[in-house]
Amino acid sequence: MVNIIKSPPSHKITLQKPGNIKSSPNKRRVVLGELPNSSNVVVPVNNKPVTKTKPKAKKALSTTLISTTKGSPTKVEIDDGYDDPQLCGAYASDIDDYLHKMEMEPKRRPMPNYLEKVQKEVTANMRGVLVDWLVEVAEEYKLLPDTLYLAISYIDRFLSLNVVHKQKLQLLGVSSMLIASKYEEITAPDVGDFCYITDNTYPKEEVVKMEADILKSLKFEMGNPTVKTFLRRFTSVAQKNNKSPNLQLEFLGYYLGELSLLDYNCVKFLPSLVAASVIFLAKFIIQPMIRPWCATLQQYSGYKPADLKDCVLIIHDLYVSRKGGSLQAIREKYKQHKFKYVASMPSPSEIPASYFEDLKE
Repeated sequence: MVNIIKSPPSHKITLQKPGNIKSSPNKRRVVLGELPNSSNVVVPVNNKPVTKTKPKAKKALSTTLISTTKGSPTKVEIDDGYDDPQLCGAYASDIDDYLHKMEMEPKRRPMPNYLEKVQKEVTANMRGVLVDWLVEVAEEYKLLPDTLYLAISYIDRFLSLNVVHKQKLQLLGVSSMLIASKYEEITAPDVGDFCYITDNTYPKEEVVKMEADILKSLKFEMGNPTVKTFLRRFTSVAQKNNKSPNLQLEFLGYYLGELSLLDYNCVKFLPSLVAASVIFLAKFIIQPMIRPWCATLQQYSGYKPADLKDCVLIIHDLYVSRKGGSLQAIREKYKQHKFKYVASMPSPSEIPASYFEDLKE
């Protein structure tokens, strides 16, 4: 449960850690008006509709990132061996081609440098705090990971087109999650739930108005592929030769994927590139002495090791807490037994440069 301290007259917002996270009971979260301008912060999340037990309210705010990669990758049909009907093996190649084309459509992409070009008050650090808070909101209401990824995609796209004052950043966050919940969840939280989670900082009318503004601004294009979309397939390919699924690799991939949401510098990368970078890094963390990328992953994803280097290094910095160490929600989430404690796995401080060299034929 998240405890909120009412804002003082100066309208600064103070956050405190939820009661289920071990920390000093009087430890203050960042005051909104005191957020530094440094880019990079860390965040936590959760998934799926919940009962009407109302969580305590919270508050937070932050910034964003963007980038693109080279053309559409070459697709190769892969028999994943697990006969997962959701992966639609018979149509996998066509589906993947469609998703890669969709992810590159300008209308579904945020501006890579929107904080510098569009925003006047919002910073990368504020965005990180907002993402961290939304992870906790998703955890409270047991929302799907897809809902979280979509909500953050909406936030980045909206901020690429509209100037938002920092006092309204949290409103943008809850309204984006409301839309994403309606899109993904079987039973989505209602408007009142999202008002409550902000300690009723925003009335229902204001949340609904922001919801309408987001929908109009994004021209009702709400269904874009996310990192999670590609991560499912890349994880299956990475385990192609396994006799049974490797849950440690799967959960570590989920963890690294959510960590990438914290860093504004990841906004510039296509979701498929981030997903490929996550698989690269997850394999490296589990078996650091073995080269993580292989011909099968390269052929299936369309990315060479060198294409992934910048993104892999950013996510690795997040993993070893060189960036975003102040944001703990995602880290605490993946320290749980149900995720095999992947957030506590050790990693070498550096990745060998040779791992990013082209694969030998």
